[in-house]
Amino acid sequence: MIGAHLRFASAFLRSPRVVASVFPSSPILERRVVRAAETARSRVVVEFGGGTGGTTRALLRALPQDGRLLVIERTAEFIDGLERIGDPRLTVVHGCASSIGTELARLGVEGADAVVSGIPFSTLPEALARQIVAELHAALLPGGRFVAYQFTDRVADYARPVMGEPRVEHEFWNIPPVRIFTWYK
Repeated sequence: MIGAHLRFASAFLRSPRVVASVFPSSPILERRVVRAAETARSRVVVEFGGGTGGTTRALLRALPQDGRLLVIERTAEFIDGLERIGDPRLTVVHGCASSIGTELARLGVEGADAVVSGIPFSTLPEALARQIVAELHAALLPGGRFVAYQFTDRVADYARPVMGEPRVEHEFWNIPPVRIFTWYK
């Protein structure tokens, strides 16, 4: 656990606009994200920014045995740790969240029941943030959920024009506290 925290803090110090936090998500936040994504009733879930794998493991614990979890991680130093999770339902891709449609097609699935994002929309270039939202919306199946846990409400500025008003919850048992935004397609 301490090794994961140090890896996370080190990655933040090298790329604060990509990693966005010195600390990984708390277990309480992970459980709330899993519940908001309705992971237990999902066949395909996509996670943007798996980091050191805490939320990834929580998603896998809730995912049905015939489910699939695709993690798209931009930070190279997190890839090996995510791959070592070793769950056959897990596919890890080193790349950008905007490639969600391509990666789902590569897996041979038509779309996602849920997309979970911890990537920092507040530090993304505006054009990229809008592209990611458009691509994830296109990749969501009808009734699909987009769940983003963020320190700011910037994600809502990008998603609201495409997906409407989100449900917003606060999680104070996280360092720092975050908002959990949920949209339904």
